[in-house]
Amino acid sequence: MSYGDAMSARTRSGERRAEIIRAALEVIAERGYRGASLAAVAERVGLTQQGLLHHFPTKDALLVAVLEERDRWDAVPNGSWRVDLLASLVEYNAMRPAIIQTFSALLGESVTEGHPAREYFTDRYSRVRASMAAALRTEYGDRLPNGLSPERTAPLLVAVMDGLQYQWLLDPESVDMPGAFRDFLRLLGETVE
Repeated sequence: MSYGDAMSARTRSGERRAEIIRAALEVIAERGYRGASLAAVAERVGLTQQGLLHHFPTKDALLVAVLEERDRWDAVPNGSWRVDLLASLVEYNAMRPAIIQTFSALLGESVTEGHPAREYFTDRYSRVRASMAAALRTEYGDRLPNGLSPERTAPLLVAVMDGLQYQWLLDPESVDMPGAFRDFLRLLGETVE
């Protein structure tokens, strides 16, 4: 096989993996992780289950790939959030309900003992709280206008973001997720447009 053929095969394989991840996101959003099957994902992308296993050897490996892909979509340069960018993230999330639905379904399921995403979400929330505390410290210093430290406020900030997502998914006509989050930022003392 020539170098060009190898590169072309690698590109096709990468494109197929991306297609499988998108299909897995859809199937998980529709059925939850436990209800999603590799066969359903394979069917959605026109593969046999054996063909899908060539790209992802287990359902757990596919789940991790789905979660990592979502994190890449939400990544910020140098990994540091700013408080003013959080409102933009919430607005962005409001434009992609299927992704938010998948994330929320997996998050809800992951609290059960033995779920393959439990460790992922535990580690992720630890990193997110630390990142939010750093963003709040950069913005406000050691104390926010409400008197709380960035470390005490960070879990509240994350809880508001996730809680709004659940409410919005259940009743998008009644819950203005971006507007409610901007209101929360005002409570922190942030000037929001």
